[in-house]
Amino acid sequence: MERVVSEADVSSCTPEVKRHLLEEIGQGDVEGGGGKVGGRRGRRRSSGKRPEEPWKGEFVKSIVYAGLDAIITCFSLISSINAGKLSSVDVLVLGFANLVADGISMGMGDYISTKTEKDVAAKERAVTEWDVTNRGSTQRANLVQKYQSLGMSLDDATAVVRIFAKYDDILVDEEMMTEKGMLRPEEQEKPWKNGLVTFVSFIVFGSCPLLSFIILIPFTDNDTVKFIGACVLSAVALALLGLAKAKLAGESYMISALVTVINGAAAASAAYGLGWTLRNVAGLDE
Repeated sequence: MERVVSEADVSSCTPEVKRHLLEEIGQGDVEGGGGKVGGRRGRRRSSGKRPEEPWKGEFVKSIVYAGLDAIITCFSLISSINAGKLSSVDVLVLGFANLVADGISMGMGDYISTKTEKDVAAKERAVTEWDVTNRGSTQRANLVQKYQSLGMSLDDATAVVRIFAKYDDILVDEEMMTEKGMLRPEEQEKPWKNGLVTFVSFIVFGSCPLLSFIILIPFTDNDTVKFIGACVLSAVALALLGLAKAKLAGESYMISALVTVINGAAAASAAYGLGWTLRNVAGLDE
């Protein structure tokens, strides 16, 4: 597959690989040198500042999205309880009970989905390995056609596949990616860790809206004040997680934080409205 080779690509290689690249494509072919790789077929080179890389981490996604779901779920529950004019004790009992139950459900869900995804990838890889071993010519022909559909010439596509065919593992990886859109399953990936991280993140962040009902106990018995405190804590926690989501996805920090807070406010408003309606309009009073 034809690709622009940048100076950063070459400089980040080991000396042996760097020497091989420069021998193969020539010093002038590096991007910026005006050679055949940088300028062949009128390929447009990117300009300006290099885009910022997204936040990487094994469990970052689980932490951020479990936290967002926990805060919105718990705050919505508090809003509906407050609209129903229940006491702070009811808020704490129902809030923490719901938080733990949902946390367990979320953690198990993450564990099961991660394990299932890993098992499916391992099974698909076993099938692909068998196909490469027993139907090698057909698999290589499919790869050639795939590369041609991406813009390679027949000669280039055939040359690339011929090189891959020398290395069974690489050929299997390419078949998995191009034909099935799947990566090699990570051996070090532990689904139970994903489930545990999701559970802990859900409990920790979901506790934020409930903290005001605990922290303000020595200072006031007014449930409205405590609810306002829960609103403030929830908004701050949602904004912080919105910033983390922006870092993870490479989005605008301000827009991501604003959208996240609005999302939480909309869910809480709907829950509050439903609680108020059931108590005052539908007649579900004490």
